[in-house]
Amino acid sequence: MTVTRRTSKNVLLDTALSNFYGAADEMGLEDGLVEILSRPERAISVSLPVVMDDGSTRVFEGYRVQHSTALGPAKGGFRYHPDVDIEECEALGSLMTWKCSLAGIPYGGGKGGVSCDPLELSTSERERMTRTFAARISPIIGDWIDIPAPDVNTGAPEMVWFMDTISKMRGRLEPGVVTGKPISIWGSRGRTAATGVGVAICVKELLESEKVDIKGARVIIQGFGNVGTYNARSLVKYGAKIVGIADMTGGYHVPGGIDIERAFEHVTNHPKKLLEGYTQPGLEKLSAEDILLVDAEVLSPCALEGAINAKNAGRVRAKYIVEGANGPVTPDADAILSDKGILLVPDFLANSGGVIGSYFEWVQNQNGFFWTEDEYNHRLIPIMTDNFYRVWNYSKAHEVKMRRAAFLVAIKRVADAVKMRGIFL
Repeated sequence: MTVTRRTSKNVLLDTALSNFYGAADEMGLEDGLVEILSRPERAISVSLPVVMDDGSTRVFEGYRVQHSTALGPAKGGFRYHPDVDIEECEALGSLMTWKCSLAGIPYGGGKGGVSCDPLELSTSERERMTRTFAARISPIIGDWIDIPAPDVNTGAPEMVWFMDTISKMRGRLEPGVVTGKPISIWGSRGRTAATGVGVAICVKELLESEKVDIKGARVIIQGFGNVGTYNARSLVKYGAKIVGIADMTGGYHVPGGIDIERAFEHVTNHPKKLLEGYTQPGLEKLSAEDILLVDAEVLSPCALEGAINAKNAGRVRAKYIVEGANGPVTPDADAILSDKGILLVPDFLANSGGVIGSYFEWVQNQNGFFWTEDEYNHRLIPIMTDNFYRVWNYSKAHEVKMRRAAFLVAIKRVADAVKMRGIFL
């Protein structure tokens, strides 16, 4: 049997497929499993008519992809962004499959979103769009089927609207249908910070493994949303020095170290939650692209995919890269960084704290019993640390890059589940 290797003009999907096929070849995965795992189980597109505040009606396009449910219900966020399409959701859904597998939790992978510019929408328009999206995909959503969560430009309010819509449609409370809810409505203490905390743990363990003192280590963080913020705040607690941060308004560079709590307060109080207008003594304003090229021990891209690519990878000066975003480094850039001797911790290992945190929230929802934040972090930190060293040790033992090692470990668990369950429907 000859497996037809899929390609895509979508950079993120092509990257995901390329990484999967490379790992599948290396582990000698049988052709039938390659065919199954290179395609999503289900992908749907829905139209979302929304009455706008001015009385007009706009129709948005929404998507949900369930890549795999071999290990359990699909798990993955939904995002609001102009570039959302079905191929992006497929790529991100496949990354969620490997991320959940690697994390050792009982989930498969999924992803969704709506193609829109959220900055153009009022709160009431966002609510109506979210509720329509929930209603349109409700037949394939459930706490034992597919469990959405926050992603780019979505958060606790969208999760409440989503949960409330599904609950009212089904005539019963469905708190476990989404994660990322506020603490006051079936949410979990510790969940908001979990992804960024997990990235910071990987930075810490990587530097310790490389015999580099984290105290005083210079870190650049591209992206200052939820992931970047809590990554930065956690690293400061470990003693690292954050010398650069960035969001869509540009890069902010302070060689002596950015006052992260001051920056966090600025973003919290900004009407659009941006760094725009942030200042402190010694600050140099750069473009969001140039911040990636600042000299530092660690670069942690926590924004959108493809930030480090063939055009700029050769100019990256950091010694280590820890991916907080999904797919921030393209395959071409991966090769360039490898040739430069830059060690990289891949996204679906480094940012898996979020989905582990979602799993914790889901477990609490199933039992109606909630943990303290200390209990939450007490469970999160050892899981993240163990996952890091499982990949680190595999990488060293088999002399492969950490991204390949992570794929090999994750794919094997899913492939074994598919073989044991068999092919049916």
